[in-house]
Amino acid sequence: MESAGPELNLTDVLPSAAAAVGVPGAEDRLGIGDGDVVVVCLVDGLGAHDLEEYPELFDALTDARGGSIAAAFPTTTATGLASLGTGLPSGQHGIVGASFWLPEFGRTLHPLHWGSHPPSVAVQPEPTVFEQIEAAGASAVAIGPAAYAGSGLTRAVLRGARYIHAESIDERIGSLEHEVAAAATNNERLVAYVYWPSLDRAGHEHGVGSEAWRAAASQVNTLIRGLHGALPGTGRMVVTADHGMVDAGQRIWWEDEPALHWGVRSLAGEPRMRHVYVEDDPEAVAMRWRDALGERAAVHTRAAAVASGLFGTVDPALVDRIGDVVVVLEPGTCVASRRVDGRVSALPGQHGGTSDRERRIPGLMLDGHAAVL
Repeated sequence: MESAGPELNLTDVLPSAAAAVGVPGAEDRLGIGDGDVVVVCLVDGLGAHDLEEYPELFDALTDARGGSIAAAFPTTTATGLASLGTGLPSGQHGIVGASFWLPEFGRTLHPLHWGSHPPSVAVQPEPTVFEQIEAAGASAVAIGPAAYAGSGLTRAVLRGARYIHAESIDERIGSLEHEVAAAATNNERLVAYVYWPSLDRAGHEHGVGSEAWRAAASQVNTLIRGLHGALPGTGRMVVTADHGMVDAGQRIWWEDEPALHWGVRSLAGEPRMRHVYVEDDPEAVAMRWRDALGERAAVHTRAAAVASGLFGTVDPALVDRIGDVVVVLEPGTCVASRRVDGRVSALPGQHGGTSDRERRIPGLMLDGHAAVL
């Protein structure tokens, strides 16, 4: 899959959808084109490499235009959804990983397991693109599982979209058809966001390319085909993802490496991208981690990670959420932890790092077509 442009990022997807339906000030950097309805389908865990290696599993995208774009960093679901919803890098919206220290509340936040506290707007106060769409007089909906409707993450990154409960593929397609019909009746323009999680689960539990993963890919293909079929002739659809996935390979267990404990207050992030919060001098801790991990990881102090642009431009008010030391593992390697995230650490499939398989995601577009009578 050709790159749609090295400068294009997941942060460009929803602003481009907003521009396509006429939201003032929004820029269609993705090249969606004008549309009365724009559907953004985010498939959790679908890397551009997957489409290239298994094209027969994703034939609903055979005629898609566009190419690959860059995921947000870290390449994890919470950060990706926040970057999609806000159009901002993690250093601006502050959801800087699968887990991270929240100094203003004195606790570690796990965004995928976030209830009503801390308040979502206190953690992520930036306006979402959905709010901008609604303010411009268009309609915005998010279609996904009921279990996610009231979560802290949903409220933080999907604010402004009316949330529609839909569990199965058929329910998602039916919900979209209903919203498209309602928008036409009301002469409204519509942006609909559809989330699908099962490919990521299969990749984590069984590995990319496994029989279970292939079955989940078939479901993705069915969903994309059905959503595309629900588009009016003036509609557009974007298929994207939050991240790709790699095999875990070698696990370095944090609990078994004394050098990785010295001066460390807490560990967060996930196995392929660790936030390390320290009691000691950050450079001293970073040096110990470099000595222990060698070429298996890039180990940065916070200052170096921020200066390198890993998190994009970082809001000074959010910088302390980033680890004092940031550890990005090379492909095939994880820093696992029985105590911090034992279940996740043991899974075959992982993500969070900067490898091409994790970072390069689809930015593909399908145009609506006239119904066949």
